[in-house]
Amino acid sequence: MKLPCILTLTAAFFLSTAAQAALPNVDATGSALPSLAPMLKAVNPAVVNIATYTKQEMNNPLLNDPFFRHFFDIPEQQQRQPQQRQRSAGSGVIVDAGKGTVITNHHVINGADEIQVVLHDGRSFAAELVGSDPEVDIAVLKIEANNLTQLSMSNSDQLQVGDFVVAIGNPFGLGQTVTTGIVSAMGRTGLGIEGYEDFIQTDASINPGNSGGALVNLRGELVGINTAIIAPAGGNVGIGFAIPINMARGSLDQILDHGSVKRGQIGISIQDVTPDLQEAFGLKNGQLGVLVTGVAEKSEAEKAGLKPGDVITAVDGRTTNSTGALRNAIGVRKIGDTVKITYIRDGKEKTVKCKVGDPGSGFAGAGKSHPLLEGIQFDDHPDGGVVVSRIVPRSPAAGSGLQVGDRILGANRARVNDLADFNKIVGQSGDSVLLHVQRGRGTFYLVIR
Repeated sequence: MKLPCILTLTAAFFLSTAAQAALPNVDATGSALPSLAPMLKAVNPAVVNIATYTKQEMNNPLLNDPFFRHFFDIPEQQQRQPQQRQRSAGSGVIVDAGKGTVITNHHVINGADEIQVVLHDGRSFAAELVGSDPEVDIAVLKIEANNLTQLSMSNSDQLQVGDFVVAIGNPFGLGQTVTTGIVSAMGRTGLGIEGYEDFIQTDASINPGNSGGALVNLRGELVGINTAIIAPAGGNVGIGFAIPINMARGSLDQILDHGSVKRGQIGISIQDVTPDLQEAFGLKNGQLGVLVTGVAEKSEAEKAGLKPGDVITAVDGRTTNSTGALRNAIGVRKIGDTVKITYIRDGKEKTVKCKVGDPGSGFAGAGKSHPLLEGIQFDDHPDGGVVVSRIVPRSPAAGSGLQVGDRILGANRARVNDLADFNKIVGQSGDSVLLHVQRGRGTFYLVIR
């Protein structure tokens, strides 16, 4: 007796769906109903699907066994493993139709032997990798094609929480898909996803395969590049992240001009302001900022007059309430740019112009003291030694075994008193570095080779 009931419900559902599909796009008074369709009709052709192919050797351990090869009379040349072609999918955005320039995520094309760009109209083209910026997770491709559509870029600094946005991409390899939502938060950092983080958070559905796709406003302007999700169950839960287009454009311009990205620095070591430091430096209750703990000699920061103990509160008028925010504000600038730094010294707010210098004069202890430590940010520890304050994902030192928060007490059997001490000791190391590390309540030695 239950089957007819199910059929009735099913029939009712399809009748309801058909009725909705037949609804006119005007109301009873003849007024047009709101729709994103006109905007999407203009925008969708600029969002592309990206297919990457890699060659992977099929692992057959028996072919590595000399006895097995001898027993079955397998020639030595057949020891080589057969290769299997693997495919993965992502998304991208055309930002220059005349030159065929496509922007996507670095992780979409990383390690690919072949990259194919598939347009909205079904055309497919082999893509050339112009360059990439792993620390921001941006890659730039070029295709030789005519009749392309490009997206204009908005000023993502003007984006506000609550603004409506639309995510366009290729989730799960299904093909171009559109989802809508709002900006849930701005300036998300500290997620450990990329080296430089300043994400737009949105509840517009972003799923695997959306990476590299477009986040646009209701005018159809590009405001961000979809890049990551928090997905405890493997799918969208309403927490997605996009790289602000202003940040992505900084990488794009350098890649197009030079083929790579070279980040400038001003020559300071920094740490977050804790409640105790607020009180110690006479800051107002709730006053946020970043404490300067050291200034490198002959650096741009020293030339500008910055000193240890200054609390930087803004760069070019944009609040810097964490070390991550300050690194982003400087790190996305070109070498030679000038920034306006607002800081507090002795309870008084001051402003100074500072040039962004070459990385050689960058953050004190930026991990440049030894190639094995490249990608690790070290800062002075208030109780002596140095502390690991940042590790750039996918950098040479990302797999060193160090963790953010580790305190370095010694290096190469010598005591480390401060950052200058650490750089001097480690700079004299050969092909390995011995570190005495404090993590939590325990200490241990770590050899990095």
